[in-house]
Amino acid sequence: MSSAAAPAAPATSNRRVILVSSVAALGGFLFGFDSSVINAAVPGIADQYETSPFQTGFVVSIALLGCAVGAWYAGRLADRMGRIRVMQIAAVAFIISAVGSAFPGGVYGLMFWRFVGGLAIGSASVIAPTYIAEIAPARLRGRLGSLQQLAIVIGIFLALLSGYVIAHAAGSASSDWLLGIEAWRWMFLVETIPAIVYGLAAGTIPESPRYLVGVGRVDEARGVLVSVGQDASDDRVSGIRASLEGERAQKVSDLRGPTYGLLRVVWVGLILSILQQFVGINVIFYYSSILWQAVGFTESSSLQISVISGAINIVATIVAILAIDRFGRRPLLLIGSVGMSIGLLTLAWIFGTAPLVEVAATDTCTAPCMQPSLSGSAADVALVAANVFVFFFGFSWGPVVWVLLGEMFPNRIRAIALSVAAAAQWVANFVVSTTFPPLAAHGLGLAYGIYAFFAVCSLFFVWRVVQETRGRELESMDAAYAST
Repeated sequence: MSSAAAPAAPATSNRRVILVSSVAALGGFLFGFDSSVINAAVPGIADQYETSPFQTGFVVSIALLGCAVGAWYAGRLADRMGRIRVMQIAAVAFIISAVGSAFPGGVYGLMFWRFVGGLAIGSASVIAPTYIAEIAPARLRGRLGSLQQLAIVIGIFLALLSGYVIAHAAGSASSDWLLGIEAWRWMFLVETIPAIVYGLAAGTIPESPRYLVGVGRVDEARGVLVSVGQDASDDRVSGIRASLEGERAQKVSDLRGPTYGLLRVVWVGLILSILQQFVGINVIFYYSSILWQAVGFTESSSLQISVISGAINIVATIVAILAIDRFGRRPLLLIGSVGMSIGLLTLAWIFGTAPLVEVAATDTCTAPCMQPSLSGSAADVALVAANVFVFFFGFSWGPVVWVLLGEMFPNRIRAIALSVAAAAQWVANFVVSTTFPPLAAHGLGLAYGIYAFFAVCSLFFVWRVVQETRGRELESMDAAYAST
């Protein structure tokens, strides 16, 4: 191919890159599906294995430890084996985890297979945005990059929807369904379908041109660049090669600084990641089926509420995609913090003041205990407040924190800083998910009061510390946070 290789026709190349990016974003879909499929399955699991509140929380959250490990190593594997191969490995891990979780042989087996699923989620959370950024032309990179977040929330929604449909068809998550297999097991088995599609589809898309240049397959790299409408000239290829040669392995020690041992910008990224999880958003998507049952709703109604929350999350994400480049990151975070605080404070008040009734053992209480009972207007207010919280999180702290983490770190530390911030996010998610059942056993008002406290903290943190990154050069971030 000549040094003046021209891109493919714009319409053709646009269709090609959108298709290729959509296949990569299937990893995000599985990310959302796998992390939320546990929601509807929790009642059946608790009935099957008679789990304690701590065991219930650990079954739900152990996947998050796998996520941290998978995210940490996925980038290194992708540089060694290629982006496509890592996608296929993740697809196999999703399949194995789904089948293993459906037939675990016991609660500890279930924990192991959920951890394997976490490895796949963590890998997908890294490899999909990396591949899309490397394959997409600059003019489409922002919009195509947003496919990942959209795929995640669609995956969450369909996991909640499929759980509701299966439980409704069987009568409950614990009841037998097709082939005499309990409904909760089918909820996991359904995941094998998109996982197989992901693995097969990944084999049909081209490898990243950046990886191909790095391993000396330059002619293949040129062909990929042309097919997606990018410049494939000698200058472009030389630029990719020079950037690869100029890179050095980033180390955690690069993050050291004068502010309690770390650079100020790194602290900001870590606290953003932790606050994003400490407001308790994943309690909604992991536990809503048992949360609403605990306050008097039926299992079927609880699953319906979960599906509605998933749909609201999709709408909110679309709003964020449309608004983030127009209004900026900081305004969306501030508005989101206000809305989340209102929703969570309302839930804490409703749950904390509701009349208590004695109930039998539940997934958050191992013996007869007292739980709030909602009826009439209190139930309606709680439902509205919960979905207000989901909406305000969905168009602000959900997608915007990830955008900020990609923009706020200077080039010289971006890779390692992102890894550390992502790991902190998974660990914070693990802490919240593990502690919710024991907290709920002591009162839902207490649990949501804690989440509301962190939502209020998030408002003051953004107001006082977080800088706007829209339109800034990436290397200006050190200076931006030096005086914060």
